[in-house]
Amino acid sequence: MNFDEMQVLVFGTGKSGIGAVHLLEKLGCRPILFDGNEKADADIIRSRVGENCDLEIYTGKLAPEVIDRLDLAVLSPGVPVDTPQVEELKAHGVRIWGEVELAYRAGKGEVCAITGTNGKTTTTALTGKILSDVFPSVFVVGNIGTAYTSRALEMTDESKTAAEISSFQLETIEEFRPKVSAILNITEDHLNRHHTMEEYIRIKERIAENQTEEDTCVLNYEDPVLRSFGEGLKTKVIWFSSRRELPEGFFLRGDEIICRMEGQETVLVNTGDLQILGEHNYENVMAASAIAMAMGVSLEDIRRSVCAFKAVEHRIEFVTEKDGVAYYNDSKGTNPDAAIKGIRAMNRPTLLIAGGYDKGSSYDEWIESFDGKVRYLVLIGQTREKIQAAAQRCGLADESIILCDDLKEAVQICHDKALPGDCVLLSPACASWGQFENYEQRGDLFKEYVREL
Repeated sequence: MNFDEMQVLVFGTGKSGIGAVHLLEKLGCRPILFDGNEKADADIIRSRVGENCDLEIYTGKLAPEVIDRLDLAVLSPGVPVDTPQVEELKAHGVRIWGEVELAYRAGKGEVCAITGTNGKTTTTALTGKILSDVFPSVFVVGNIGTAYTSRALEMTDESKTAAEISSFQLETIEEFRPKVSAILNITEDHLNRHHTMEEYIRIKERIAENQTEEDTCVLNYEDPVLRSFGEGLKTKVIWFSSRRELPEGFFLRGDEIICRMEGQETVLVNTGDLQILGEHNYENVMAASAIAMAMGVSLEDIRRSVCAFKAVEHRIEFVTEKDGVAYYNDSKGTNPDAAIKGIRAMNRPTLLIAGGYDKGSSYDEWIESFDGKVRYLVLIGQTREKIQAAAQRCGLADESIILCDDLKEAVQICHDKALPGDCVLLSPACASWGQFENYEQRGDLFKEYVREL
């Protein structure tokens, strides 16, 4: 597509929006930047873009004469596709893309794209490491923290890109076609955005929508939704499983991760040689290995890389030990299913800090997974009363549930009540919005408060 002189609206002024503005400028068009918040300060937005960037900035509402001259609108992931402003753009016949679609059109090389409710960041980071250890030009982008648009023009025909793709980003793809796609799992999440589980599943499955028989999709055999989805795909499917041996694919047998392909069985790695622990991480290793293999990496090179890989920050991250109490940061546990994995990874009595922004999740299954391990459940944020009610329904004693005003208070209370041999775990089961800018800030503050004790 020729972007010269196109009138393109960038909707959203965060990292993705700013990345899209800079990319569009380099592609030859003069973008228009829009923030739907009427209280947003245009001067502050302009300072984030850069003083050398000459563009129109609008906040709150777009005038009809601005909409009438638009050829395309690029939505940041945080902008729902059913907002009144987006519906108005659609009604005027404006084409709607997301940041991923724009970056894909501008970029080159081969792309592997990873989605799923949980495990995306670890799997993407691990896939990126495997590819980087073999290929000279590798990019790790997307929801992992580096805007896809910010690196697209650096890519060449020889480049390999590992992209973490969220459901928000998949809403607005059009021709996006990865060489290898992966869906790690699907559990309840983001229902405040997608409204129904059926719609959430449909959006996740879009990652393979444009793939052909020449492409590959990596799927978790233990997820019944994905098992059904994979059986109807025209692409090549590579399965992985942590619960059973597969006729073909990657699976866990005792302490060994096995690759069985075309009748040949190979021990990829012993889990004791890995630097990341837990069944969920073994699944991430299997998924990343399957993706890398489909991208042309040998099992020998994959083995070397996965053994050297260390845990991603904010995912069951050991912080320190004070007075015999271990502190763990699992701020990336932003939904109940992710938080289940966090609490299951603890092997000591636990003081659990949880709560945050309400995404419409239910918490009973997560609380039932405590299995007597949680001595105190310390709650913060918008969901604290909702989680308290769920905990009481599940039989957790009232004296074990503590409501706090903020994270700093929660850390101090855990310190005061912890005994030698305990652990304190931040694993919120909720998004960070409201009290924090993102889960990274929440995790960084937790670590800061712990070190100040």
